[in-house]
Amino acid sequence: MVSIQEFLALRHQLPVADVRSENEFAAGHIPGVINLPILNNAERAAVGTDYKQLGQPEAIKTGFRLVGPRLETLIKEAEKISDGKELLVHCWRGGMRSANFCQFMSMAKIKSRSLIGGYKSYRQEAAESFKKSFRFMILSGCTGSGKSDVLRELKKQGAQVIDLEALASHKGSAFGHLGMKPQPTTEQFQNYLFEEILKLDLSKPIWVEDESIAIGKIFLPNDFWVTMRKSPMVKLDVKKGVRIQRLVSEYGNADKENFLQSMTKITKRLGGQHFNAAKEKLEQDNMAATIEILLTYYDKTYLESMEKRRENILREVSWDGKDLSSVAKELIHPTIP
Repeated sequence: MVSIQEFLALRHQLPVADVRSENEFAAGHIPGVINLPILNNAERAAVGTDYKQLGQPEAIKTGFRLVGPRLETLIKEAEKISDGKELLVHCWRGGMRSANFCQFMSMAKIKSRSLIGGYKSYRQEAAESFKKSFRFMILSGCTGSGKSDVLRELKKQGAQVIDLEALASHKGSAFGHLGMKPQPTTEQFQNYLFEEILKLDLSKPIWVEDESIAIGKIFLPNDFWVTMRKSPMVKLDVKKGVRIQRLVSEYGNADKENFLQSMTKITKRLGGQHFNAAKEKLEQDNMAATIEILLTYYDKTYLESMEKRRENILREVSWDGKDLSSVAKELIHPTIP
């Protein structure tokens, strides 16, 4: 058996099998592991039913009866995954499923070790990581300021960056899903976030984009978000006309119907008059005018938020929306007036 600390180090050299069911894996899993269910969805449900109705001994018998016909296939798959190496194994709590799987592997001469505490111990380790004393630098700015582009340039220039929107597969606004892959579950997003934290030097600054606690349908860990809200902010100052053009470039090719559906989500906050005006401009294929109207709402919301956190603003940096290299250098190494 291996502890979570040993597991986190060894998994980079050894293959890992997650022996939970497909549904458990889909809800959240350790990035990079391979799902090899000892009990599939239907079998796990059957064992669970027998456990409730007949007790543990009968449920165990049901499990062995169901696994039996698939045992040869499981061993062959494990041989492929291990490729002659030791196989690390985990289930939910490091209990019967991983123990039985390792026993089957031992009988087939495949060396394996299970994770103490299972996937639950990984999740506990992740939860603890979100409570750390991060030295965040929050990159803020009105919608269309190019914060994500600037973050990528910061990383390119050697700064530590966590790109929350990339991990969440969402750009944060009502239109944030357009052109993006489907979002992960909140649990899976938090696993991705934990993996990013493991790569960081926590003694050094970490750049993060200003976000609400929800990014699309996923939620940031509360401890992590509270630290963000208390952290110093650097505000990008980009002229509205530049922001409009950047947003036109970003959303100009979006499906018109999908864009309109996204607009309807903020109808109440935008106001009926503004919504109807934006819809009219959209139907006329005038995306620049559409976005200019939408920014009426987004800019107002942003400025209200900034007013509440005015004391957190460390400085403001003007940017033309084009020269990423220069603005990143200014953020990393501020010019002393």
